[in-house]
Amino acid sequence: MRTRLALLAMTATLAGCGNLIPDSRAPARPAPSVTGNWAPSSNERMCLASLGRDGTDFNPVPDKYYGAGCSTLDSVTLASLQGDDRRFTLANLGPVACPLADTLAGWARYGIDRAARIEFGSPLARIETFGSYSCRNVAGSSRRSAHARAEAIDVSAFVLADGRRITVAGGWNGTEKEREFLRVVHASACKRFGTVLGPGYNAAHHDHFHVELGGGGYCR
Repeated sequence: MRTRLALLAMTATLAGCGNLIPDSRAPARPAPSVTGNWAPSSNERMCLASLGRDGTDFNPVPDKYYGAGCSTLDSVTLASLQGDDRRFTLANLGPVACPLADTLAGWARYGIDRAARIEFGSPLARIETFGSYSCRNVAGSSRRSAHARAEAIDVSAFVLADGRRITVAGGWNGTEKEREFLRVVHASACKRFGTVLGPGYNAAHHDHFHVELGGGGYCR
């Protein structure tokens, strides 16, 4: 219902890792500014329509510029994603660029949920994250992270309908089923996102999968 209302409101108005350690050299953020007379761009309208067709429960977010190269443009907040026969909730997720949200919805349904059913005999119920938007640099560099544009998500754990919780930190080298599940999920992400970084990349990613749209097919 929320999705339909958001789309109706949009129609009436109209007639993309740094790791978890912020770069201490990043300048302080000024108060965010919102673009005047905001309305979704044509690209975002198409993306929102795609989210609606997929059954995603979302709300569009007005464009905001935070200064210092940080912004949330053409973004949405996600309440839940649609699976084959049930919905998945999300934890600790802020604004997400709409194309990234659309890719996440497909990954959750076709990559994560179906892998959970095969490996554990239980569907996905919730995706836990360390967040999306964060005004910071790629660690050890002066380059802004994709998180600074809400174009990256750090996924930390998956909770199944039967209550089991598989964390990246504990499951990557955990039981055989956990290892197999997380590697299938990781491989599936690599087919959808431009950059995927996990425990096999470096120690900073030992507890999450960093997924983002850009990067030209970098998968570690």
